[in-house]
Amino acid sequence: MVKSLVKILVKILKSGLVIILILFAFSALADVRLPKLVGDHMVLQRDTKLPVWGWADTGEKVTITFQGKKYTATPDANGKWMISLPAMKAGGPYEMTVAGKNTITIKDILFGDVWLASGQSNMEWNLSWTVNNFEQEIANANYPQIRVLDVKNNIAFTPQTDFESDGWKVCSSENAGKFSAVGYFFSRELHQKYKVPIGLITSEWGGTPSESWTSTQALKAFPEYGKVVDDMTTRGTAIQDEMKTYETKLKEWQNSVSGADRGYAASPKWNATEFTPTNWPAMKLPGLWESGSLPDYDGIVWFRKEVMIPETEAGKELTLHLASIDDVDSTWFNGVFVGTTNAYNIARKYTVPATLVKAGKNVITVRVIDTGGGGGIYGEEKDMQLISGEKQIVSLADQWQYQTALDISQMPAKPKVLYNQNSPAVLYNAMIAPLVPYAIKGAIWYQGESNAGRAYQYRTLFPAMIKDWRAQWKQDFPFLFVQLANFMKVEQQPVESDWAELREAQSMTLSLPKTGMAVIIDIGDANDIHPRNKQDVGHRLALSAQKVAYQDNVVFSGPTYTSMKTDGNKIVLTFNNIGGGLVVKGGVLKEFAIAGPDKQFVWADARIEGNTVVVSSSQVTNPVGVRYAWSNNPSKANLFNKEGLPASPFRTDDWPGLTISKK
Repeated sequence: MVKSLVKILVKILKSGLVIILILFAFSALADVRLPKLVGDHMVLQRDTKLPVWGWADTGEKVTITFQGKKYTATPDANGKWMISLPAMKAGGPYEMTVAGKNTITIKDILFGDVWLASGQSNMEWNLSWTVNNFEQEIANANYPQIRVLDVKNNIAFTPQTDFESDGWKVCSSENAGKFSAVGYFFSRELHQKYKVPIGLITSEWGGTPSESWTSTQALKAFPEYGKVVDDMTTRGTAIQDEMKTYETKLKEWQNSVSGADRGYAASPKWNATEFTPTNWPAMKLPGLWESGSLPDYDGIVWFRKEVMIPETEAGKELTLHLASIDDVDSTWFNGVFVGTTNAYNIARKYTVPATLVKAGKNVITVRVIDTGGGGGIYGEEKDMQLISGEKQIVSLADQWQYQTALDISQMPAKPKVLYNQNSPAVLYNAMIAPLVPYAIKGAIWYQGESNAGRAYQYRTLFPAMIKDWRAQWKQDFPFLFVQLANFMKVEQQPVESDWAELREAQSMTLSLPKTGMAVIIDIGDANDIHPRNKQDVGHRLALSAQKVAYQDNVVFSGPTYTSMKTDGNKIVLTFNNIGGGLVVKGGVLKEFAIAGPDKQFVWADARIEGNTVVVSSSQVTNPVGVRYAWSNNPSKANLFNKEGLPASPFRTDDWPGLTISKK
């Protein structure tokens, strides 16, 4: 009897063990997981078959239920599954469930047009970053059928399967301030015109070159990237680990720079309220110091300004606005540190605690580190102020005392990083590859500033990137881009220009099918690489979309040069895209230059005759070449069509430029 009971107990225990093992095995199955692209509020591309994918355990059955139909998928050896939904018309909202071991319900799905927005800081520039009329634009940004998904900045050695994101956001006054301004204005115009939902995927990073956004496969055609590409694809470490090592060395370098800074070495230090800036010169701000009294200086400069605070504001918290600062600032109010930012394209906004604010004289001190290119406090005068509540109490757009503290040539060597966001392919790997093959209508692109020094290379590099993206998606989608705006000082005489050469490379890219270009040489800012008029940029991109992507019969471009012929001492130019006709905005045509066989350009007389422009100069009797708007900042360029779109810069010659041998 006892033996029988023991046998029964053993059987029960064994069965329990089997049950436990079964339960353990079941619990070990991975949950069905979806990419960041697939979630609540997403927009799916209308009128095309739609790939939807995710991950689960190999062999696990995944069921997708949508619009009353069920679709099944089985993960491959890597755990990835994919289905294809049938094409649907614009509309919604819909729900979708994805079920495996777990069940995911995706709500508020719309069908419409999905656009990918990429590039550098001018595409990244948010509505709240002091875009023209930004407060009203944000307040009115209530378009629930516009949805935005932002890909967070990241880099990788190899193509990634997913990315970091906060998910799809519905366009509202609460969310829109963080949207790409150009992307928002572009999306808004298309939504209002075509009455369909618009999904915008933003994947951009300030200051980055085109090669960072191009895959290693496409870059193999460029020998100059061969060694880097080979090294990246064979590295065994994660790029983030290398970046951590670099950041440690960078902090050590920054500490050594601070030790060599005259402002910190002084007694009292230059940020102390008791310090008296004897014989410090003055500089009008905002404005890059290269445009003023420090034309060739890179390094550290300290700025100080005394401001008078009225009795009524003493003891109140203030907000300090300092426009944008290139590159790094440290800021003090009455000797107390109130903020720092390491980014050349971010408007500074710091809170001044109420305990620091006193009636009468107060001191603001700003230490600026510029490591190359433009330096200083720049932007618009209205962006430099002290605010109490919502009221300006002091404008800071005025003379500031300043002093140089450490020339970059005297700084200790900055540590080098092997790979960062500017390295070839790293942004494609981390921020574009995970988007493939999500169905899109097309792409908009605002970039080029970081490739201007290699403009001839851009002639092939930029088209290669476009063809690369299309090949990855297996779709010849429309690709629309923004030409460089006018920027930097206005030249008094015709000059060579790398920015003009980059604009030329962008124009040459229009030879690719289904491309369009927004010309914006009339809305730039000499002192700011980030024009605040993003509305017109979005509008001109939207015009290109109407023509290229939607095949509407619309004037989408300003005049584009097509040919020339010599007529005695004159050159006659013909154009495409003249719309209702050629017009001059204000007085006489400007920014035309002409040259003879000596290749020496002089300013020319130019006039419109019908659909042509006739160019001549008394200084050139045998003309052979004409250039228009050929400079960094052709701010006086005034050839337009009647629809108000500016002519694209051009040249009739093919003489070697500044960047012909730079790669």
